[in-house]
Amino acid sequence: MTQPLAGKVALVAGATRGAGRGIAVELGAAGATVYATGRSTRRQRSELDRPETIEETAELVTAAGGTGIAVPVDHLERDQVHELIERIDHTHARLDILVNDIWGGEKLFSWTDRLWEHSLDDGFRLLRLAIDTHIITSHYALPLLIRNPGALVVEVTDGTAEYNAANYRATFFYDLAKASVLRMAYSQAQELAPLGGTAVALTPGWLRSEMMLDAFGVTETTWRDALERVPHFGISETPAFVGRAVAALAADPDVARWSGQSLSSGQLAREYGFTDVDGSQPDAWRYLVEVQDRGLPADPTGYR
Repeated sequence: MTQPLAGKVALVAGATRGAGRGIAVELGAAGATVYATGRSTRRQRSELDRPETIEETAELVTAAGGTGIAVPVDHLERDQVHELIERIDHTHARLDILVNDIWGGEKLFSWTDRLWEHSLDDGFRLLRLAIDTHIITSHYALPLLIRNPGALVVEVTDGTAEYNAANYRATFFYDLAKASVLRMAYSQAQELAPLGGTAVALTPGWLRSEMMLDAFGVTETTWRDALERVPHFGISETPAFVGRAVAALAADPDVARWSGQSLSSGQLAREYGFTDVDGSQPDAWRYLVEVQDRGLPADPTGYR
């Protein structure tokens, strides 16, 4: 198998589970050395209290063909992030790919509470986890990233800029967090472009993350059993799909053509030709607009 990212060093910040884990593993499959960071380790869990760990992610990266390195980091703690970047610099003297996937706000927002009803403490904590972490990580990582030409920053969010501009994303704090990450990608693109670097925003579709599968009481093997209760779940995708999107971007010598743009896994699958693990190419955001949001019967035919 070819490994187009052999010799490249990537940092996937927020790689414990979900999209972050999928991205880390697929970068490893393309030959990269991947630093997988997060707060959940085999010794201690984050407040999400989930079983997934960064050590498991690193092992999956190595098993896929790369080199996985797990480093416990709370990306709100500046000293920890600074020490991480110094470690990467000391060990490899380079950083080629930065993926800001830090989130951890799943238990901090309500789907029904309006701004004046929502807990301010939870809302501000969510914003810190979704926004401050990305800013802190980029602040310390970018000087190392731009040392070599071709730097790539991927800001992972939920929803394309077009979709989020036209649709309220459920609740004030969630909506603000996801819009902010989109703008952070655009802003970094402006500052990186004169130095030969690229920044993009990237969204998966309806992600079959570990938490989502648990919420529906299914596994990756049995996920279709949930379709009777949530018919539109048929458009869903594995974390590997968005991982392959990042790997394709990182291997593209002309990746700068995307700089500052908002991209989706389904869009990039059509562009680069990769598929999800089942061989399909789910295009969730087009499906949402053309089927789900119009109230049409669930039918992913033609969308995956």
